[in-house]
Amino acid sequence: MSEGRKKITLPYLFKKVADGEPITWLTCYDYPTAYLQEKAGIEMILVGDSLGMTMLGYESTLPVTMEDMIRHSQAVRRGAPTAFVIGDMPYMTYQPSVETAIRHAGRFMAEASCDAIKLEGGESMADRIKGIVDAGIPAIGHLGLTPQSVSALGGFKVQGKDAALAKKIIQDAKTLEKAGAFMILLEMVPDRVCKLITERAENCIIMSLGSGPHAHGQLLIYHDMFGLYPRFKPKMAKVFGNAGEVILNGLQSYHDEVIQRKFPQAENWFGIPDEEYRELVRLIGEKS
Repeated sequence: MSEGRKKITLPYLFKKVADGEPITWLTCYDYPTAYLQEKAGIEMILVGDSLGMTMLGYESTLPVTMEDMIRHSQAVRRGAPTAFVIGDMPYMTYQPSVETAIRHAGRFMAEASCDAIKLEGGESMADRIKGIVDAGIPAIGHLGLTPQSVSALGGFKVQGKDAALAKKIIQDAKTLEKAGAFMILLEMVPDRVCKLITERAENCIIMSLGSGPHAHGQLLIYHDMFGLYPRFKPKMAKVFGNAGEVILNGLQSYHDEVIQRKFPQAENWFGIPDEEYRELVRLIGEKS
């Protein structure tokens, strides 16, 4: 539990890596969930652009705006004051230019009190990473399955199963590290490829999302791990508690009890003292 926990910092994260202790990382998009993750001792929280799908119901992450991300990041920070909070750079807030990337990264820091930002892409995004880091903002890279590029990648599928593409991911990871990324997320990369990247990392933390146990820590999508996303259940997500089923059963029970006049009961409403009610009836009667 995180009672009295000190603020999670970059030195803390690097010390965990040096000590061989895995880092815990979850997505989060709202205040009450952030509060619970803080209480559970989760060290890192990603306010992911996955909120476009899990919270806003879009088919992809592409429609998510910077305003969406800032509002949700602010809520998460209020709920988790000591967690290491990362703002996920939405589509087209960093691709156009280095200057655009720095400006939008700065908004996460200034307006939402984030600790770092994350953006997708390999070698072609190295100059964005460098620009953001040179501006004093910690940056995280994201390789493998990059949802903002899912059309170009041919859908939601494992990246790096053939040797040539795996080599490219390994090279991209080293390029991002040299550009200044302090952390790289590997999403849906084969486990042994993830292991090679982790072993070669010198001053960079490697995190896994569906990429096996050999990284420095693990990330899961919160809605996947509690059965809260109705469209699909990714293989990489273990369901730690089927909250979706519990909530659905509760909603159905509420519906049925209202229809059957079983809810509310006396303990669910508020009354008025008899003498005040008699006086009220008298007052109404006088006026009429």
